[in-house]
Amino acid sequence: MKKEEIRLKIKAQKALLSPQDKADAAAAAFALLEQHAAFMMASKILMYHSLPDELSTLAFIDKWHDRKRFYLPRVNGVNLDILPYEQTHLRLGAFHIEEPTGDDTADINEIEMIIVPGVAYDRNGNRVGRGKGYYDRLLAETKATKVGIAYDFQVVDEIDAEPHDVKVDILITPAGVVKINRR
Repeated sequence: MKKEEIRLKIKAQKALLSPQDKADAAAAAFALLEQHAAFMMASKILMYHSLPDELSTLAFIDKWHDRKRFYLPRVNGVNLDILPYEQTHLRLGAFHIEEPTGDDTADINEIEMIIVPGVAYDRNGNRVGRGKGYYDRLLAETKATKVGIAYDFQVVDEIDAEPHDVKVDILITPAGVVKINRR
């Protein structure tokens, strides 16, 4: 399926979710992440500040920010800067996403795990983003464990991946950890 078709299909399905559906799904998916060995072992984790149509990362960040070192991305031209998360140092940035402020950027090679936002994923680890390529450029530079967190319906049969697309290593939905097929 073409990426734009996937984006439209997933957007329609997200529109049907109630606030309670969203909260329950986020709680279930992030509870599974908490139990995953890769999360337990990671101390420096790049998160994302969720948009209203994404599984909310806010409660998870709030719960763990004093036990793990979280970082958030900030748009810088066509790339993402990585900055430490501090709740009092956020502002509305590009695309109406809360971004960290300051000049204390981190090297992507310091990050051990990246929670990767996505519109859809397949069982081969391919993902569809929002179409700007920010995360693909960032993910190409790191060996960190890449984790997709998604609603169950965001897992599609197949994504037409392009050579520059970077796969996730782990995919978690409210229903469980999706086995990634390595070819």
